[in-house]
Amino acid sequence: MTRVRRLSIWSILLCCVFSIVSGIALDSSSPGGTMNFRAVYYGARCLIRHTDPYSPTEFLRVYREESGELPQDPGKAALFLRAVPICVNLPTTLLLVAPFAWLAWGPAHLLWLALIAVVFTGAALFAWDLASDYSPKVSVVLVCLLAANSQVLFIVGNTAAVAVGLCVAAVWCFAKDRLVLAGVACLAISLAMKPHDSGLVWLYFLLAGGANRKRALQSLMLTAVLAVPSVLWVSMIAPHWRQELQTNLAGTSRHGDISDPGPDNASRRGSADILINLQTVISVFHDEPWVYNIASYLICGSLLTIWSVKSLRSEVSPIHMWLALASIAALSMLPSYHRPYDAKMLLLSIPGCAWLWSRGGVTGRLAIALTTAAVLATGDIPLAILTRLFRHTDVHSMNLAEKVLAIPLLRPAPFALLIVAGFFLWQYVRCAEISGFKAVRVAREQARVL
Repeated sequence: MTRVRRLSIWSILLCCVFSIVSGIALDSSSPGGTMNFRAVYYGARCLIRHTDPYSPTEFLRVYREESGELPQDPGKAALFLRAVPICVNLPTTLLLVAPFAWLAWGPAHLLWLALIAVVFTGAALFAWDLASDYSPKVSVVLVCLLAANSQVLFIVGNTAAVAVGLCVAAVWCFAKDRLVLAGVACLAISLAMKPHDSGLVWLYFLLAGGANRKRALQSLMLTAVLAVPSVLWVSMIAPHWRQELQTNLAGTSRHGDISDPGPDNASRRGSADILINLQTVISVFHDEPWVYNIASYLICGSLLTIWSVKSLRSEVSPIHMWLALASIAALSMLPSYHRPYDAKMLLLSIPGCAWLWSRGGVTGRLAIALTTAAVLATGDIPLAILTRLFRHTDVHSMNLAEKVLAIPLLRPAPFALLIVAGFFLWQYVRCAEISGFKAVRVAREQARVL
C-alpha cells in the first residue's frame, strides 16, 4: 500500500469518525433522539406485540407503554408526535428491523447506530476505491467532504443510511466483479428498505444488459423473497395496512405538515431544505400540489427518458457506468420525497467526476465545481448554517425576481442536484455518441483495408 493510499484511507476514516461523534453528541441530550429509528423500531415492536403499526393510536399506545419519553420542549414534542407515531415504513423495512426490535430500546439503538457507522464508512471507502483509479486526490477530497457532513445520519438514525451504504457496496462488487453474490444481497436489502433511493441504480444494471442485468434480476428476486413474508406478516396483524399507509403518507404531506414540500412546512418554515426533492423549488413559485408535482414529473421524466434510452443503447464499459450512475444518483433525489440523508447517494457521482477531471480541460474543472457544490448543498453543516440564516424568511412576501435570485440560497440542494444530474447526463450522452462515431469510423477503415 502506497503512502498516498494510506493517507487517503486514514483521512476518510477520520472524517467519518467526526460525523459519528459530532452527530451522536448533538443528539445525546434529546429524549426524542434518533427520531427516525424510533419510528421504525416501535413499528416493528407493534408487530411483535400483534398490534397494528399503521394505526397512530395503537402505535402511540405501544410507544408510551414501553418508553413514554417525549421532548420537554412543547414545540419539539408537537413535531415528535407528528413524526414518530405515524408509520410510513414499508412492511419489508419493518421485517428487516425486527431483529433489533426484539431487543430493548437501549441496546437496539446503539447497535443500529453502530451498523450505520460501519455501513456508511464502508460505502465511503468503496466510493473512494472506485474513483481513485482516475484521480486519487480529487476522489479523497470529495469523499472526505461528504463524509464530514453526515451528522444527521446519526442524529435521526434513518434507514436511508443503511440502504444507501449497501447500494454503494453493491456497485463496488459489480464494478470490481468481486463478492458478486454479496453485492446482489446488498442491493436487494437496499431495495427492500428504500426503493426510492436505490431503485434507479438497480434500473441502470437492468438496462445495461449482460452480467449486470443478471445481477439486477437476482437482486429483484431476493427482494421479492423478503417482501412476501413481510406482507403476509403485516397483513395478518393489520389487514388494512395499505389504506392506513396511504392515509399516513397523505397526512404528513398535507399543507403545512412535516413532509409538505411547500414553503409552509411545519418543521422549517421558509428555511433551507428540510426536503430536497424538486417540488420544494417549484412550490416557492406556486404552492399547489398539482402544479409542483406535474412540473417535477415532467422535468425529471424527460431526463430519465433520455438516460434510459442511452443506457439501453450504450456499450457496457466502466466509463459509461460511472457517468450513468453520476447522473442518476443526483436525479433519483428529485422526483419524489427525499431528505438530505438520502443524498449521500452522491458517493456514486464521485467516480464519474474523477474520470472527467483526469481528462483535463474545462469539462473536468466544471465536473469538480458542480459535484463539490452538490456535496456541500446537501451536506449537514452547510444546510444547518443556511437554515439558521433563512429560517424566518417569508417567501410569500417576495416578488418573482426576488424568488428567482433567492432559490440557490433557500433551496440549494434540489437546485444543485438538478444541475449535476443534467451535466452528467450530457456527458453520458456525449460519451455514448463519441463511442458510436468511433465504432463507425473503425468499421469504415477496416472496410477500406479489406
